[in-house]
Formats: sequence, structure tokens, C-alpha cells
Amino acid sequence: MSPRTRARTPSPERSAPPGRPAPSARHVLVTGAAGGIGAAICAAFAEEGCTVTASDLPGAPLNALVERLAAQGVSARALPADLSGAQAAADLVGRASDLAGTPGVLVNAAGIYPATPLGEMTAEVWDRVMDVNVRAAMLTTTALARTLIERGETGTVVNITSGAALRARPGAAHYSASKAALEMLTRSCAVEFGAHGIRVNAVSPGFVTVDSAANPVTDAYAAAVSVNPLGRPGEPDDIARAVRWVAGPEASWMTGSIVRLDGGASAGTTTLPLHWPQLSGTQAGAAPDTAASGAAPHQEAS
Repeated sequence: MSPRTRARTPSPERSAPPGRPAPSARHVLVTGAAGGIGAAICAAFAEEGCTVTASDLPGAPLNALVERLAAQGVSARALPADLSGAQAAADLVGRASDLAGTPGVLVNAAGIYPATPLGEMTAEVWDRVMDVNVRAAMLTTTALARTLIERGETGTVVNITSGAALRARPGAAHYSASKAALEMLTRSCAVEFGAHGIRVNAVSPGFVTVDSAANPVTDAYAAAVSVNPLGRPGEPDDIARAVRWVAGPEASWMTGSIVRLDGGASAGTTTLPLHWPQLSGTQAGAAPDTAASGAAPHQEAS
């Protein structure tokens, strides 16, 4: 089978030191698995024949996900956990290992976003967002790394961050701060664990249409999230395919990277006019033919 047709599974890393094995490389642990993006990530790895351990809050959404995967003939297991608790996060990798062996891939997709203006922010709301979005990823990643290092094995971690790490918006100070912190945590883990053959990267989604009772996709929302160079919002499968690639052998020399997957939104905007009018008595920002264009001044928030 040629390299181009080889199945993209999280098999032993080509960049691993000689003689250093991978763990249960086809065992993938996904947190935040019952969400739209998390569920798509589980399905993407399941398509490659991986054993998937899906972790999220206990309840019907998690059970339904595992049932769907099982119906596809996938070895899928539910691992309920509330990652707002430090001990639950620290114990998660060990519990997953008891089910199907040490994971070869960890995807930290758990995240919460209770929109809260700063004027109404409380310590409790702030801390819960940081606990779930950052601390849990630190605890699961370090727990896996310790196990892999003790066993002399390699592995890979993919954190799900957000475009909010780059851009502030009302009601999201805690969320944006948590995702920016998660990106720096990704780099720090890559630096500290790289010598052991453990890769740590992040995928940063832009706006993705995950329709749910908590996040309904209204017409206004759909129009807003389509403002990017590619002219459409993302789908959960767009993110899942990227995560699978980052975790797989084709990306074996990638670590500490943040993959922006946002339709080009982080590159710039297509909504500003081609020409800006010359301001009276100034040369500020005006092209030679701008004043003749007759265009009205226009500003748009990023």
C-alpha cells in the first residue's frame, strides 16, 4: 500500500526514537465527546477502526453517542466524568487505561462557555470555565505523559482551542482567556514532553454550526459566522478530519503547533471596502485614486 493510500490511523510515530514502542495506538480517548465537535472526532477515529473511549458528563447524550458508534461496529466505551473536578480529570487517563489499555491518542475537546459580561462575572463562573477548559486538559495530558514516559512509549495529544483565543468579544472574557491559556499550555507540553516522543498540538476551530438546544443556529447567527474568505461556517466534520490528521503519522514532525481551521477568518476580513476615501486635509491611509472613488467611509468590527 502506498503512503498516499495508507489509512490515517494513530499508528506508532515515525519520529519516535528507535526501539521506543507506541502504547495501545488504536485506543483514542476523547473528552467533551458528547458535543457536536467531540462526537464528530469520535466518529472520525472510529472510521479508521480505532477503539474510542468517549468521556463527557454522565447522561443521555454520552450514552447515545456510544450506542451510535457501537451500531457502526466500533469498539466504543462511555467514560462519564465531570472534569470541573480536579481529581476526576487526574484520574481519567487511568480509568480509560483500565478499559482498553493506555491511550495512544488523547483529544481534549471538553469546554464550556457560559456567556457572561465582565460586569456580571463572578469568581465561581470564572473558575469553573478555567477548571474545565484549561486545568482539566493539563491534568489529563500530564497523567498520560507520566504513564507513557514510565513505560517508554510514545503518544500524541490534540487540544481543541478556539479563534476566541485571538479575538475578544463581549461576554467571553473567561472563555477567550481560557482558550489562549490552552494554546500556551499546548506549546509548553510540546517543549517538555517532546524528548520522550510525545507530541502535543492544538486545532483551533472558527465558527462551527453545531445546532443544539444550548446553541441554536439562527439565521442571524448563520449569516454572522459565514463572514470569512471561504464564505461559509465550518462543520464538525471539518474539525474532526483535521484532528485525525494531526494525531496521525503524516504529522509525525509536528508538535507545539496551533492549526487554525476557520475558513480563513484569522487571516483577514472580506467585508471592508476595496478603497478608502481620502480624509480631508490628510494623506492618511488613502490610495492615490481613493478620493475619486466617491466611496463613503466604512468601519466594521472584527
